[in-house]
Amino acid sequence: MEVLIDVVLGLHIIGIAALLGGFLSQMKALRAGEARVSPGMLHGAWTMLVTGLALVGLNQADDQEVNNVKIAVKLTVLLAILAVTYVNRDEERVAAPLFGAIGGLTIVNIFIATVW
Repeated sequence: MEVLIDVVLGLHIIGIAALLGGFLSQMKALRAGEARVSPGMLHGAWTMLVTGLALVGLNQADDQEVNNVKIAVKLTVLLAILAVTYVNRDEERVAAPLFGAIGGLTIVNIFIATVW
């Protein structure tokens, strides 16, 4: 079970890397007002959602303690990220504050996972 949890955790980290990497790669475009949601960002958000839910289930099945409040907060932040990326996936340009919110919420989610 531990190996499966580690593999799913690795996939979860790959998802967040895709989301944050997609955001960071467009910093120059963001300053020019031409940032857009890349497919990798949307796929990264979906990967985070699926693997995050799987991690909670696997950890509970392995009788490990799960902080449900932390998971609920992370899920809420991720759903906000997913909503913004999904709604704006076909837009040629995304408003800078909205695109910045994607990056900001992603960073918040990382800090919730590591510091809390």
